[in-house]
Amino acid sequence: MPINSRAKGAKGERELASFLRDLGFEARRGQQFHGGSDSPDVVTNLDNIHLECKRVEAGNLYTWLEQATRDANGKVPVVAHRRNKKDWVAILPLQNLLELIRGF
Repeated sequence: MPINSRAKGAKGERELASFLRDLGFEARRGQQFHGGSDSPDVVTNLDNIHLECKRVEAGNLYTWLEQATRDANGKVPVVAHRRNKKDWVAILPLQNLLELIRGF
């Protein structure tokens, strides 16, 4: 039986939250706790980051980033993406990345 897209999305969000926790960050799925369309997919202790999760084989990174930007409410929009058998990657505007680096 094929998995529906909502269940697949929730599985990807749990996987990303677990990945972040393994690296020492606080992380949990966001939607079920906040319920709003602008709540992040994964809530972390990275206060300035709005994190969206895409656990799919194909898609449009610009569309994903536009969604994250719309929902970010002034935070840095970051899309975490992973395909099967690949590592997680982060998609964010280059300007935001450079600002984050400069902050270190």
